Amino acid sequence: GSSLGDLDRMRRQMERLFDAFGDRQPSSSGAGVYPAVNITEDAEAYYVSAELPGVKSKDLDVNVTANQLTLAGERRISEQAADARYHRREREAGRFSRAVALPGDVDTENVRARLADGVLTVTIPKSERAKPRQIDIQ
Repeated sequence: GSSLGDLDRMRRQMERLFDAFGDRQPSSSGAGVYPAVNITEDAEAYYVSAELPGVKSKDLDVNVTANQLTLAGERRISEQAADARYHRREREAGRFSRAVALPGDVDTENVRARLADGVLTVTIPKSERAKPRQIDIQ
């Protein structure tokens, strides 16, 4: 059998699999939540990175409160896609907003945000309260 036929058969099986799951609640894996966000931390700060392909920094708002980061903005799909016939449409244009709870107290004065190559990285310093304290032992 040609490997092309095999690939085709595999794709059909995959599609059947996905269809079988299609009528369930979106899982907690973040399916359907936009943008996808990762949060990491070190001793000094929390780092939130979000994939925002096609979003320009001027179309993006980043707000940080004591314990929450909100990303809001507008995603524009390129013009040529406007009159395309969609076989599958998962990328929606339009407004989006996502609030992410931060794990601890933060210093809202010194938050930095950077958008590069479609990835937004927000550096959120921990407040003095939330930083681990090195205790001198007498």
